[in-house]
Amino acid sequence: MLRCVAAAAAAGVLAAAPAFAQQGDYPTRPVKMIVDVAPGGGVDTATRLVAGKLERTFGQPFVVENRPGAAGSIGAEVVYAAEPDGYMLLASSPSPLAINQWLYKKLSYDPAGFQPIAMMSRIPNVLMVRTDFPAEDVQGFVAYVKQHPGALSFGSQGVGTASHLTGAMFMRRTGTRMTHVPYKGTAPIISDVVAGHIDLTFIQVSNAFPMHEAGKARILAVATERRLDFLPDVPTLAEAGLPISTDTWNAISAPPKTPAAIIAKLNGAINAALKEPDVQSKLRALKALVGGDSSPAEVQAFVESERRQWGEAVRDAGVVPQ
Repeated sequence: MLRCVAAAAAAGVLAAAPAFAQQGDYPTRPVKMIVDVAPGGGVDTATRLVAGKLERTFGQPFVVENRPGAAGSIGAEVVYAAEPDGYMLLASSPSPLAINQWLYKKLSYDPAGFQPIAMMSRIPNVLMVRTDFPAEDVQGFVAYVKQHPGALSFGSQGVGTASHLTGAMFMRRTGTRMTHVPYKGTAPIISDVVAGHIDLTFIQVSNAFPMHEAGKARILAVATERRLDFLPDVPTLAEAGLPISTDTWNAISAPPKTPAAIIAKLNGAINAALKEPDVQSKLRALKALVGGDSSPAEVQAFVESERRQWGEAVRDAGVVPQ
């Protein structure tokens, strides 16, 4: 009997050895990075920059594949069901990890089951108004909205998007009421604010900044904890007594049960890639706040806090899960 036990134990050690060796040698073959949005956006750009650096670091291809659709759920489903071996990763916006669970009654993946690895970048949201809007600052803006309940229109990228939910948060915390106008995409929102067809939007600074700089629209405030270096004269919402901080972040995650050794190895390599001057320069040109300084545990805690915040915002907006 003892001989059988010893033999079984030895067999277990031998079976485990290749797995441990594989983790230590990781990666030994190409890694696929699934991007949950279409090519060309902030998540896609950041992922391709990082993928190029990881190829150089590990000597293996890091292949970027776009799987857009269903607010990021299509790409998330693919990665969630993948083997937890580090050879398929998810590069995502907040939607699949922090928002979709509040918008849909049923998902084919558990957002909390993903293992966040690293934060690539964050693009803050701003409050942008038409050029002839009567208020010059946030305090004046809130007073004007209160004087005209329901009369002002704010555009968003659609029901349940960060731009919509940021507006919902703003209204709850200020006790104001505005009319939500959902759009399909960002470009028509910007065009209609510039043309004066709608009054305002809560939108990513990367889209708002060119209009603000050209004098075609005005950024009244940024939804960040501190002022932005490239908008030093624009206050934060917190300075007006509204501690609202929302942005579109770009994170890399792995399927559930991916070994901690692989998560740590990828975290170190991605953080190092994000510190390289050319990567930082290209991301900052997109008006993104560059990541690269968080551990997997810190990214996990951030995503969990985002999940709670967006859940509250969905309830504020009165969105009924579909």
